[in-house]
Amino acid sequence: MSETKYFTEEGLKRLKSELEDLLSKERPRISQMIAEARDKGDLSENAEYDAAKEAQGMLELKIAQLQDLVMNARVLDESKMDTSKVLLLSKIKIKNLKNGATMNYVIVPEKEADLKQGKISVNSPISKGLLGKSVGDRAEIDVPAGKVTFEIVEISR
Repeated sequence: MSETKYFTEEGLKRLKSELEDLLSKERPRISQMIAEARDKGDLSENAEYDAAKEAQGMLELKIAQLQDLVMNARVLDESKMDTSKVLLLSKIKIKNLKNGATMNYVIVPEKEADLKQGKISVNSPISKGLLGKSVGDRAEIDVPAGKVTFEIVEISR
């Protein structure tokens, strides 16, 4: 049995869209490739056929994984979440006490992480170190560059 994964509405919508694209466009395209390769004769020495069958297997695996994810997905309701502590979907402003730099992040489910947009995975070292903390709390977090102490400046939704 698969575990429940949490998504924002936007993230789940993207996931469903990707699944629909694979089912409606990619699956028929690969079936067509297999049919064309089959029409070329002897399948035992047909590299094109083997490649198409390999692509089909990979596609079906990806479809099964996405279907499982969608089936076990739960959408988070931000309106019911506590803003006094750092939680999933919290918008946080943190200050690096070593160099004084401030950073703004949103803690999101792993599949929705995008550092360029300021969205960090709930499974990242920074998120793990900040979860459950309140404004004013400090957290010493192991990052690839070593230990860094952050202070939580602000939490919002």
